[in-house]
Amino acid sequence: MRRIDTLPELEALYGQASGAALDKVAGRLTPAYRRWIAASRFCVMATCGPEGMDASPRGDDGPVVLELDAGTLALPDWRGNNRLDSLRNILRDGRIALMFMVPGDNAVVRVNGRAWLTDDADLRARFTRDGREPATVIVIEIAEVYAQCPKALLRSGLWGRDDGALVPSLGEILAEMTRGGIEAGAWDRDYPARARATLW
Repeated sequence: MRRIDTLPELEALYGQASGAALDKVAGRLTPAYRRWIAASRFCVMATCGPEGMDASPRGDDGPVVLELDAGTLALPDWRGNNRLDSLRNILRDGRIALMFMVPGDNAVVRVNGRAWLTDDADLRARFTRDGREPATVIVIEIAEVYAQCPKALLRSGLWGRDDGALVPSLGEILAEMTRGGIEAGAWDRDYPARARATLW
C-alpha cells in the first residue's frame, strides 16, 4: 500500500481550499457563532499532552459553555471517573479544540485555542446545579472559531437513527475488560440511578 509522506503529494490529491472554507474563520465570537455555541448542549473536547491525545465528550442541560467575553469561553468540569486525562493534558500543554454540535443541525462549529484551569469560587458558582458546583472550570482562550461542513453528519445520518441495539452495553464492555469482575446486567441495571445521583 502506498504511503503519502509529503504535503505536495497530499495537496495534489485534494486541490485548494475554497474561499468559503477560509472566509468562515473568525478570531473571536461573532453574533452568529455566539448564537450557535449558546444553543449547543454538547461538544467534544480534544487535548494533547506528553502521553498523546485525548478526546472527551462534554454535555450539560443548558449551554455546554459560558461565554466570558468574545474571546473567552468557560467549560465546567463536572466530576466523572476522576481519570483526569484531559485536565492533565491542559496543565502540561494548553492546546485545545472543541467541536460543538446541536441535535437536528448537521453543521459542527469548531473552536481552537488555549486552555487553563481554575477553581475560582465565583466562576464555579455560576454553574451551580442542584446545589453542586464543578470541581474546576476550563477557561478557553479562542484562537479561531469556524463552522465545519455538514457532510459528515449528512453521510452518517447521525440525528435520524438509533443504532443502540447493535452495540454492547457499557456493562458488557466493563465485564469483558474485568474478565467478569463486573457483572454486566447488574451494572447496566443500577447505572441510571447512580448517574442521576452524581450527574452534577
